Amino acid sequence: MAYRESFYRFLMTQRDADSKDEVAQFANNAQNDQTFPKQEQSYEKLSDYLELNAGYLPSMSIFDRAYQMYRDKMLY
Repeated sequence: MAYRESFYRFLMTQRDADSKDEVAQFANNAQNDQTFPKQEQSYEKLSDYLELNAGYLPSMSIFDRAYQMYRDKMLY
């Protein structure tokens, strides 16, 4: 089975403190979340975690967009 990086590791590549992009802001905030599931790849597990613990995420649609970017990257 091929190695696939975690969602968190991918998300950290999207950080940009100067950006107004919602995914970049999500990444900036997730970096400070000490309990973020850093090894997780599963959409369902990440979604469950974020719905219960990520007050810094104003809309789950931002996560959906970031996760789609992650999936697209993992296809290569």
